[in-house]
Amino acid sequence: MTVVTSSLSGVHEKKLLSLFGRVRLHLLYKASVHGYASAGFHQRCNAQGPTLLVAYNAAGYVFGAYTAEDYGTDTGDLVQDSKAFLYSLGVDKRKPALRVTSNDGRYGFTDDGKGPDFGALKFLRADDAVVVSVPGTGFAFNAQDMHGVDLQLTELEAYRVEDFGGLLAKPWRISNWTVEKKQDLMKEIMTYKPDVSQVSAARVLLVGPVGSGKSSFFNSINSVFRGHMTSQAISGVCGKSVTTQFRNFSIKAGKGGKTLPLVLCDTMGLESLPDGGMDVDDLLSIYKGHIEDRYQFSPSTPLQDNSPGFRKKSTLKDRIHCVVYVFDTCQLLADEMIEKMAAIRKKTNLMGIPQLLLMTKVDEACPLVKESLSSIYLSEYIQKKAQQFSTTLGIPLSCVLPVQNYSQELDLELKLDILLLTAVQQMLHFSDSFFENLADQTDEAEQQLSGFKSE
Repeated sequence: MTVVTSSLSGVHEKKLLSLFGRVRLHLLYKASVHGYASAGFHQRCNAQGPTLLVAYNAAGYVFGAYTAEDYGTDTGDLVQDSKAFLYSLGVDKRKPALRVTSNDGRYGFTDDGKGPDFGALKFLRADDAVVVSVPGTGFAFNAQDMHGVDLQLTELEAYRVEDFGGLLAKPWRISNWTVEKKQDLMKEIMTYKPDVSQVSAARVLLVGPVGSGKSSFFNSINSVFRGHMTSQAISGVCGKSVTTQFRNFSIKAGKGGKTLPLVLCDTMGLESLPDGGMDVDDLLSIYKGHIEDRYQFSPSTPLQDNSPGFRKKSTLKDRIHCVVYVFDTCQLLADEMIEKMAAIRKKTNLMGIPQLLLMTKVDEACPLVKESLSSIYLSEYIQKKAQQFSTTLGIPLSCVLPVQNYSQELDLELKLDILLLTAVQQMLHFSDSFFENLADQTDEAEQQLSGFKSE
């Protein structure tokens, strides 16, 4: 799964955002990566709601078009859109952005399945890196002001425009941001004891796409209990999974301190492509406790029972007691990823393993949360994203937890710690549910056996 980055400079992004209200831009399509073809554009941009086209040329102009309507009807009809406009950021960074509305206040774009056609500006019409400019067709502008009469594109991007809203009247979850709360959470975690005598620590498996923050989550939890920043698990930003081994990570309360009754297991990242990233069959082997620490993953070859690193005889303490899906709040879920997650969820449910979902990078997703982490349960945007994850992946909203990992900080922060510790608390609670379900199954089997004997 290639990591696609925006070509917008900070100055250009600020100018673009000035054309809207409280919004954030989410990159959907980039021609240099996905190709200068209308098919690639529509595959990634249809039915995405409000979108913004951003074109670049060698003259230094950044210009494009906005529509509040969906692409994808392919009727060939003009889609009326009173909110549509064309714009140019020009080449003079000191000047405000040029914004051009339609001549009649209704003109939008022609949705014909070809490249975006806003009348006066047409993109990808011949699956080429050229824009067709016809000033006056729906929108009137001076060609020099719009694009410097340079119609050869050096890049074309499309963004989904997301309204991050404001603050709710009351929080959708209650949280206590005090030192006492943090201390209570740490004490509960450190004194946790599984209800099953054979198990001394809950084993929690982190599963998620490449770059979602699985390894960073462990490093963040480890940092909280160590009292300073740590980087035991390898993490980073990369097109491929940084984690290539199955790892069991224990956490100590301070340097040389007591080991917590929790093991966080890290895996290779998931990828949208069927033959990329973590193999789903390997996940099942992990669930059953068959894969040993430091096993080297192979996306093309699932682990066999005669392979090095395969534990033929596993016990309850080797199994996974809770599965935690980790997703970047800022990222869109491709259809292929949703399908892969549905397959994983089905198999996980069949094994009776409780599941949670972590929404990472909430500070990058919502400016209000970035300004104050205590706004996380007041943010309309974060609540909406949590509901989307719940609906899309079939996970109850109560099992969706927004968190922020440590990334650029040098010192611990109280509110961030409380979010992280609350997530760990829920993991232990869900592990308890696994043990309780296991005990119920054992009791039921014993009752059935007793009934057979009495007969």
